[in-house]
Amino acid sequence: MDIMNRFMKWAAVALLFGTGTTLVAQEAEEKDPIYQITETVNVKHTPVDNQGSSGTCWCFAGVGLVEAEIQRIYGKEFNLSEMFIVRNAWTEKVAKFVRMHGNNTLSQGGEVCDVLYMIDKYGMMPEADYSGKVIGEERHMHAEMNEVVSSVARAIIKNGNKKISPAGPKAVQGVLDAYLGVAPEEFTVDGKKYTPKSFAEAYRIDPANYIEICSFTTEEYNKPCMVEIPDNWTWTPAYNLPLDKLMEAVDYALEHGFTLGWAQDVSNPGFSRKEGVGIVPEDPKDENLWKEIVAEKKVTDEIHQTAYDNWDAGDDHSMLVVGIAKDQNGNKYYKIKNSWGDAGPYKGYWYCSEQYLRQYTIFFTLHKDGLSKAMRKDLGL
Repeated sequence: MDIMNRFMKWAAVALLFGTGTTLVAQEAEEKDPIYQITETVNVKHTPVDNQGSSGTCWCFAGVGLVEAEIQRIYGKEFNLSEMFIVRNAWTEKVAKFVRMHGNNTLSQGGEVCDVLYMIDKYGMMPEADYSGKVIGEERHMHAEMNEVVSSVARAIIKNGNKKISPAGPKAVQGVLDAYLGVAPEEFTVDGKKYTPKSFAEAYRIDPANYIEICSFTTEEYNKPCMVEIPDNWTWTPAYNLPLDKLMEAVDYALEHGFTLGWAQDVSNPGFSRKEGVGIVPEDPKDENLWKEIVAEKKVTDEIHQTAYDNWDAGDDHSMLVVGIAKDQNGNKYYKIKNSWGDAGPYKGYWYCSEQYLRQYTIFFTLHKDGLSKAMRKDLGL
């Protein structure tokens, strides 16, 4: 679910975020920015990171969610290792691929919720103790590793010996060790020694406390349904809401200090790298598009469903929703923490309009407490 390879030339510098109500300014340019953004809600979160040339946006968004939750719950700020999560996810993906006789997704993609599952099973550790950069590159470069891991997995299911060998999982770990490095068994944080499991226990983030929410007209509302996308390899269900209710849930969560992991589509003409915004133009061929603020389509439940069914709204990226904003005309936007370093005019952040979220959202991941009491009751939580 990642298009990062299209942006290989983008820089990899993290930027600390601001707090409170701020006017977000682009770097000095020859002309004023088209979209003059004012933030109205900014939930505390960790700095923007860079996934490099790897299809691991799901992990960077998920780790960003976990880091923000640790800040919210424990008042501690950590820079956690994404690649420790990635290697454990590959371990689980291959195991499931073999159990399914090759009839399951096997790719570098995934979902935000995968991070919660991997931390629960394998633990977590700081980035400083496991960067995953051991092949001489300054940024994550995973193309070769992905091919090698996938090749090993496919060799296992060929079952050439007429029996699945216990050597297969060891071979997978050998590949991950070679490309990401051997993970340390213990490390020190604030003068105390931890293992990955004990560190995760010390700052417990229980997957049972988190929920996925989506909006599809084909499914019953207020009930869980399967999110039918290839990268949902864990087969995680989401609670289905009408689109208006989904957006109410997003606003409530942000206004009460919760970030949301967001699976969505950015391969569309309304997502502008140059302007740093995502919109749904009423006329995608409008000659004034990206010259001035143009009218947006009003996205209904039916329009959202059609876009999903036609693959116009796919699951090709994950980011973290961290705030609410508005432009100079009072139009509503959401502040999005991306994982492409300081790319774009807002140094790694994007501002996506309300209509953009309505059109291109696949699902969100958030803490159950980020839902209102009334919504939790409606969902039977």
